[in-house]
Amino acid sequence: MAKRERVMRMSVEQPLWRALAGYRVLTMLYAIGFFVTGYDEFARPWLAVAYYCVLSVWTLATLPRVANAASCTKRFLAADLTIALAGIMLTPLADAHERVQSGGPTLPSIWTAGSVLAFAIKGGWRWAAGASSAVAVANLVERGTPARDTVHNVVLVWVASIAIGYVVEVARASERTLARALEIEAATRERERLARDIHDSVLQVLAMVQRRGAVLGGEAAELGRMAGEQEVALRTLVSGGLVPVSRASEDAAEGAVVRVVEEPEDDGPVDLRALLAPYASATVNLAEPGAPVPLPPIAARELAAAVSAALDNVRKHAGEHARAWILVEDEPDEVIVTVRDDGPGIPEGRLAQAEGEGRLGVALSIRGRLRELGGSAEVISVPGQGTEVELKVPKDSSTARGKKAEKR
Repeated sequence: MAKRERVMRMSVEQPLWRALAGYRVLTMLYAIGFFVTGYDEFARPWLAVAYYCVLSVWTLATLPRVANAASCTKRFLAADLTIALAGIMLTPLADAHERVQSGGPTLPSIWTAGSVLAFAIKGGWRWAAGASSAVAVANLVERGTPARDTVHNVVLVWVASIAIGYVVEVARASERTLARALEIEAATRERERLARDIHDSVLQVLAMVQRRGAVLGGEAAELGRMAGEQEVALRTLVSGGLVPVSRASEDAAEGAVVRVVEEPEDDGPVDLRALLAPYASATVNLAEPGAPVPLPPIAARELAAAVSAALDNVRKHAGEHARAWILVEDEPDEVIVTVRDDGPGIPEGRLAQAEGEGRLGVALSIRGRLRELGGSAEVISVPGQGTEVELKVPKDSSTARGKKAEKR
């Protein structure tokens, strides 16, 4: 079955860039409107008009530059801050001296904060501190004296820009951590899927070769011994495994990126009875409803594989002639399949011991399969009275997986 790749992008700073672009346009219009209302009070209004023409063209032409971190280069930031500082320094030349001394706004007004915020979003709190310090010096020079309102505005911009820069740095670190966690989860799920497939095929064959070789003796015994060694090595590899190196930080401008390989589901439900019918035999009795038991394709296949793994355990631990019973129950919200045998049962603590030894038949081939579907598997065994494995799968396994992911 063909697999598809799902790409998840996570970027908490991208909305900040969009907000910054809107802020720059709005504050440009605010600065121009404020100038128009006090046009008659300016000593050299033509100088202010020239500056606002440059500011308007620059703000609108550079909107793509503040679309993301990749476009917002160091050279652009330096030029943008220069425009803001030049406007501050031109204010005493364009405006009346009395208005400057009384605390009148500078030519760029609050547009200057947008330039500082670009530094904060791009480079974090250190870049923000440098840019806001340059703006603070320019404001003090423009005013000539450190008046209270000037100091207040300078400190406000300085603290706000540093705080935003720090928040951006924390958000980026959180993105990388979350992307790494999703990467590990995806790798773990894929490793468990491969482990189940290997257990249902290769490990079973190696175990059979080891047993038959020991019975036949001679060269077959040596072959069985080698098969046993390979089985142990493969079980160790399957139960351990390696988590691949994270590929989370592919593009800082796009945010963290995680790729998950998924198997698409076939169209239409599958009747579970058709998948369980081949398991019926002289020693296996199958009891099922008279009506179809529809399940999503992947859920039906995984549930049937879990039943197969349970029957393999019956043959392996209870003997070839042990009897088993499969009961299928079609409930309104879930399907319950019970596999029961008349074997000797499982000693207390044996399952945990087997899992510690790398024998993951129950842990992966049964519980692991159902866990991925949002279901559960319960093993009930009393020594001398057989074993019962109860498998539960919700009918809408995709919804169950979604709810499980939300809880995480």
